[in-house]
Amino acid sequence: MNPCLENKTTFASDMDSTISRIQARIGCKPDFAMQTRIRQIASEWEGGKGSLIGLLQRIQLAFNYVPPISLPIVAERLGLPLGQVCGVATFYGSFSLEPRGRHMVTCCLGTACHVRGGAKIVDEVSDVLAIGPGDTTEDLLFTFETVRCLGACALAPVVVIDGKYYGKSRPRRIRRILQDIRAREEAGVEQAS
Repeated sequence: MNPCLENKTTFASDMDSTISRIQARIGCKPDFAMQTRIRQIASEWEGGKGSLIGLLQRIQLAFNYVPPISLPIVAERLGLPLGQVCGVATFYGSFSLEPRGRHMVTCCLGTACHVRGGAKIVDEVSDVLAIGPGDTTEDLLFTFETVRCLGACALAPVVVIDGKYYGKSRPRRIRRILQDIRAREEAGVEQAS
């Protein structure tokens, strides 16, 4: 069960116990520095109740995901029920409640991509990264996703890596790109934009 849905009216009075429950559910350890930074971001936030999405986006920008411990803090700051905050955080696909990799790899499995070998590319990415779709590498370097359509069917099969589209992709090409990214990361070389 989603830890967010346990209590729809949590406010400041039981904030610490709510944070502890969420952390225990997802198996993460309390991180005082992270909580402090989240509280700082929330306290500096200018918007009111209508700015929930903006505050969640700001938190995700700071951590590359929305740490579940931030949800009760956001609820308190904006004066909203925790269930409402959790509902928004889990409804929109742009928010992630789990740590994400520095590099996003998205493979299309829409009809055009599937017919032109998209599944082979998914298998190749899984092999190179040693994770399946929906997972993140243990070193938090890559997150791998599949989608049903990227809207670039003429370029099928399509892979998007860090926002850059690679059309008419082949497994060997994608393997090389991912290996190059990993090698640059290990060497400490900045990625070209």
